[in-house]
Amino acid sequence: MKQYKVGVIGGTGMVGQRFVTLMENHPWFHLTAIAASGRSAGKTYEEAVSSRWAMATPIPEESKKLVILDAGADAEKLAGMVDFCFCAVDMKKDEIRALEERYAKLECPIISNNSANRWTPDVPMVVPEINAGHLEIIEAQRKRLGTKRGFIAVKSNCSIQSYVPALHPLLKYGLEKVAVCTYQAISGAGKTFERWPEMIDNCIPYIGGEEEKSEQEPLKVWGAIQGGEIVPATAPAITAQCLRVPVSDGHMAACFMKFAEGKAPSMEQIKADWAAFKGPAQELSLPSAPKQFLHYFEEADRPQTKLDRNLESGMAISIGRLRPDSQYDYKFVGLSHNTLRGAAGGGVLLAELLCAKGYI
Repeated sequence: MKQYKVGVIGGTGMVGQRFVTLMENHPWFHLTAIAASGRSAGKTYEEAVSSRWAMATPIPEESKKLVILDAGADAEKLAGMVDFCFCAVDMKKDEIRALEERYAKLECPIISNNSANRWTPDVPMVVPEINAGHLEIIEAQRKRLGTKRGFIAVKSNCSIQSYVPALHPLLKYGLEKVAVCTYQAISGAGKTFERWPEMIDNCIPYIGGEEEKSEQEPLKVWGAIQGGEIVPATAPAITAQCLRVPVSDGHMAACFMKFAEGKAPSMEQIKADWAAFKGPAQELSLPSAPKQFLHYFEEADRPQTKLDRNLESGMAISIGRLRPDSQYDYKFVGLSHNTLRGAAGGGVLLAELLCAKGYI
């Protein structure tokens, strides 16, 4: 496979740090440049992040001496150094949209972890196992932007990874209604317990914007390309409640499913569908793809965040406690690692898919 030169925009934040760690020893990608705000520009990466390094592993040697570029002022320089960039910046949404579009117009493909462009109609929001076909919209986006190479592709919200992959193989049975409650780790807010002591022994029943994302983003993922844009699906109807819980990493979801009258599959069929499910990420044997995407645990007390969030390098989805429900048809519990599958890892897998499909 071709080797690609990669940049990380927003490399000093928590998700940016995760992108940097995932580039270490990647078989296709070589970290060539890191950009951040003007406050960090000119420093080595080690100087900029050593006092706030949030990863469990050390700062990768290959990144320590890279001199940080200014994400805005040095955009042309950065675009000329790399084949594509990951983007995980902490800015206002309109500023992020402008920055990402600027890089795309500089012919630098952007794989974004940010939410700012998720609802841009010609920007694909892709879970590689579920809606890889949405990448075809890139042709229409390039036409709008006037680019040959440049485009923006985004990954979906971290919380929906904990239940949407489990729902996806069951859509064929006429899934009509979903109720979900997510229990989300503090790293989803870019925090550690050292930096957010208020979260110790605490739950906060509100995460700004998260419930809207949890209810609406799956419908774009399940949507269809029509007339140069992605038109969201109209079903299933989803209602969500999202809580921040005192967990370092790992988003859990308690999910309830209602199928069309007389269409509900058996529990055995659901488990068989989960076990058999795979997508282009597995078929193409992408480096970051889990071999088994959906893992079902028969034990009554699984999945557990501490035990199961790192399953298949944090890229698999854990499911358990499937059982009948008195008001819906079934309920289950799902779990995903929010900064791996849900953020940087999902971005790396998307980049691998884009490379394998010839978009980069």
